[in-house]
Amino acid sequence: MFPKTADQTAAPPIPARNPGSNAGKSVLGTDLKITGEIVTSGAVEILGEVDGNIAADALTVGHEGRVSGAVRATNVEVRGRLDGRVDSESFTMRSTSQVLADVSYTSLVIESGAQIEGRFSKPAR
Repeated sequence: MFPKTADQTAAPPIPARNPGSNAGKSVLGTDLKITGEIVTSGAVEILGEVDGNIAADALTVGHEGRVSGAVRATNVEVRGRLDGRVDSESFTMRSTSQVLADVSYTSLVIESGAQIEGRFSKPAR
């Protein structure tokens, strides 16, 4: 039902917001594990586990949440664990976060206590 993509290096593009759509916030609960790709023009909050690529307007990884794969989102906030690659405009790591990723960002916030391993790059504008 949710096939895992072979290429974990790049998330799909974020779909354009349709003015007539009801894209809001989707919450994936703590008891949910998804293997595959998530694509939305809205926001996603991960409280469970996702093994695959995510493309969204906004992504929040909750305290118990785990994401392993490529992420492309305008705004990313991590409170749990994120492994992979991230392309974002705004990237925020809360004090409880564990990030093992290569992150591309425009705006970056890292709270004291956050655990980081990876590379951060800010594209020239």
